[in-house]
Amino acid sequence: MTRPPTAAQRRVIDAADPVTGRLKGTEAQLASLVRHGLAFRHARPPHDHFLTPAGHRLREATPVAPAPETPRASGVFAARIGGEENPPTADATRVREVHSAWQGLLELRRMTNPDGATDRPCGWERAHLVQAAALALEAAGHRPAEAGAEGGYRVRATPQPEAVAVREPDAAALTACAVTLQAAGWQVGEYTEPRTRARYLLASPRRV
Repeated sequence: MTRPPTAAQRRVIDAADPVTGRLKGTEAQLASLVRHGLAFRHARPPHDHFLTPAGHRLREATPVAPAPETPRASGVFAARIGGEENPPTADATRVREVHSAWQGLLELRRMTNPDGATDRPCGWERAHLVQAAALALEAAGHRPAEAGAEGGYRVRATPQPEAVAVREPDAAALTACAVTLQAAGWQVGEYTEPRTRARYLLASPRRV
């Protein structure tokens, strides 16, 4: 894109679904975003428009307002990565939010993977590794770690390209996390920290 989006276009980008990138706007606004490479029109009915990776980067690089402390504070969903200071309440509403986000992610896989496959991660997940892995774990019912607590999973970025680390002090729970991620389309290996001897997972989105 050679120039910044207009205020109207920016509002459309910022209002996109945080998981799927689905856009709502006038036909002129959506067509303009497509021309600038920030959106694409899906080939299958109902031919909705979605952010491209460039559109996602633009939204994340220049947020309209500072990020909230908790996902629910602004109505924007974020999966639990473990260890948050102010996590969302684990109640029936949260369960519905997580289920809806996971279903939305499966739909995004169907729409953006070239063969429509839903059994392996899509481009959005490879660009948001920690959130994507955490969503797979939370949607499967795994317990995220509370701030200052020992138990529960923690998903963190790593220096390795396209890999996240998953730590869980309980060995059985760590194995269960590996099974969940593998079922969600991730390649998973279990390793040992040389210094602490603690076991952890390295997980990467499967491409085929």
